[in-house]
Amino acid sequence: MPLLVAAFALTALLYAAVGFGGGSTYSALLALSGVDFRLLPVISLLCNVVVVAGSTIRFARAGVTPWRGAIVLTAVAAPAALLGGLTPIKESAFLGILGASLVLTGMTLLVPQTATRAAQNGEPEGAGRFARWMPLLAAPIGYLAGLVGIGGGIFLAPFLHLVRWNSARAIAATAALFILVNSLFGLAGQLIKNGPDMIGTAFAFGLPLLLAVAVGGQFGSLLAVRFLPQKWIRWMTAALTIWVGARLLLGS
Repeated sequence: MPLLVAAFALTALLYAAVGFGGGSTYSALLALSGVDFRLLPVISLLCNVVVVAGSTIRFARAGVTPWRGAIVLTAVAAPAALLGGLTPIKESAFLGILGASLVLTGMTLLVPQTATRAAQNGEPEGAGRFARWMPLLAAPIGYLAGLVGIGGGIFLAPFLHLVRWNSARAIAATAALFILVNSLFGLAGQLIKNGPDMIGTAFAFGLPLLLAVAVGGQFGSLLAVRFLPQKWIRWMTAALTIWVGARLLLGS
């Protein structure tokens, strides 16, 4: 357990530093530790909520969150996340999808993010022609989020940057809200599917892990603001994510 707690704290630190929750990596770490796969999404989604709740509140207080667009994307994804949580899945399929999503997650972190002067100043960049179609992408991301216990924001954000949906800070705020709501809806689906007693089991086993991600998430925010360049943090997060995903795929 001490090694697992340290790994969760490090994951939360790195993911929080780049504006995400880390749910897929939490699930993979639990799977590699031999935890019952039905418990993985519950613990991971709870950790997601702990990590991104503070970010969502900070963005909202700073007036950064583009509420209209963020609510549309989240409202489309949330029912799909609930459906994903309700979907029965075998352990082999669960671990395969989780491992593939981790490798894909790591690759999205390696995609360069070119910020315009407007984005650096926190101003809208002027949406590209495909920005209006982003709600259609939110639904499958939400379903995947609920199915394997992730928030989905790490898949959504690169597409929002690609189509110049809004400023970089607004996209980060949207991703945080997206992860928070999807995690709650996905968690509801998992508990309906496996029974409400699962939440008690998750807390009994995962309380040290929840405390670890709470501390790690706070240090991650500090690290991003004061110390390492964002590019270095993204590379380290991508390396961790791809390594864990590859191990999971090779072992499943």
